[in-house]
Amino acid sequence: MNRKFLIIFLYVYALAFSVIKTLRLPNEWSESHWLLDYRFGFIKRGLAGEIFGFFFEKSILNIQIVSAVILGLLYVALVVIPVRQTFQKYSIRKVLFYLLFFLSQYVVLSAHLIGYLDHLIFLLTILAIYLIKIKKIFWASLLTVVSVVMHEISFFLMVPICLFALMVYQMPDKKLVFSQDLFKKAGLFLVLPVLATLSVSLYQELYGKENDQLILHYLRNTGFISQNVAVMISSAYTESFGTYLKQQSPFFIERLFLSKNTIKFGIPIFFVIYLVCREFKKLDRRILIILAAVTLSPLLLHAIAWDTFRIWAYPFMIIFLGLWILTSRFPDGEASDDPLSWFEIVLFIVSVILVAVFQNTLFENEIERISKLERCVVLIPVMITVAFLYFKKAPVKNY
Repeated sequence: MNRKFLIIFLYVYALAFSVIKTLRLPNEWSESHWLLDYRFGFIKRGLAGEIFGFFFEKSILNIQIVSAVILGLLYVALVVIPVRQTFQKYSIRKVLFYLLFFLSQYVVLSAHLIGYLDHLIFLLTILAIYLIKIKKIFWASLLTVVSVVMHEISFFLMVPICLFALMVYQMPDKKLVFSQDLFKKAGLFLVLPVLATLSVSLYQELYGKENDQLILHYLRNTGFISQNVAVMISSAYTESFGTYLKQQSPFFIERLFLSKNTIKFGIPIFFVIYLVCREFKKLDRRILIILAAVTLSPLLLHAIAWDTFRIWAYPFMIIFLGLWILTSRFPDGEASDDPLSWFEIVLFIVSVILVAVFQNTLFENEIERISKLERCVVLIPVMITVAFLYFKKAPVKNY
């Protein structure tokens, strides 16, 4: 059977499996983010709603359409990138990486959290990385500023991986060189996003609470946002970052090292980082260490946010972007035909069980549609396809 067909089938099948488990319409929280804008003056996260309101009437239907289009575009990018990269230089470890990504908590939650600004941020991150690749660093910086104003979480999700891209695309060969030119370009990229993040933070500290009641009444008067959600949104849009840090930081160590999520999410994250390092084992180790640090950097959000399962899902997307950056910079790759070790096989199976069989925590006390037994049955074609790809020795032509 044609290997290219099997790879496309494997990726699309895994993506569909993860999406079907939790796909739903946008909830009231995500709807509220698209309703809010600058009608009461500047507020954090108001830019997306302002742009949306400029082009469309703020109705539930339009919010659902925009949310579906954004998520659909993200999924197209998430399929096209792995397919192209796998065809370009095939290796079984690359296949295992992308399969685990499509089964991961990030993809599961992306369907569950349809309409959230996270999806738009990652689409803009993909575009920013592309701009950095073609040496449009200033435009990538401006795009990052737009993302930060849309949602301050962009600073943690977008800036580190973009800096990593800048370092990789500036490498003269497979050795990292900290040149004066690299520092200048990093400064050019960083200055505006840092200023934007500090400005939004300072505004929240000084004036954030002023619009609390205005936002609350506005959301309630729309007719489709409940009182409880309106209260939470008005607080989220007006509370200072210092308050969040004070409330949540005492739980940081526990969330990062001492919770069940440390095992459930930590093992698959460790394994996908390992696969990337194995794929680029001849690359400068410093760049791989930096990528590992960038992958784990979103976990710092444990210090200011309570939705830990959502935060643990972000490293999967970051390492996905990291592999894309490395593969596009070194298109000939370093993939070898070394057989998988028993350590890799066992860790792969354990990771699949953790990301695809175990129950994922969802919002509003919802549960995944497919039972554990049904998940095991649905995963049988996945494991058969992986085994076939592993034992099939015929080479794949370059894409």
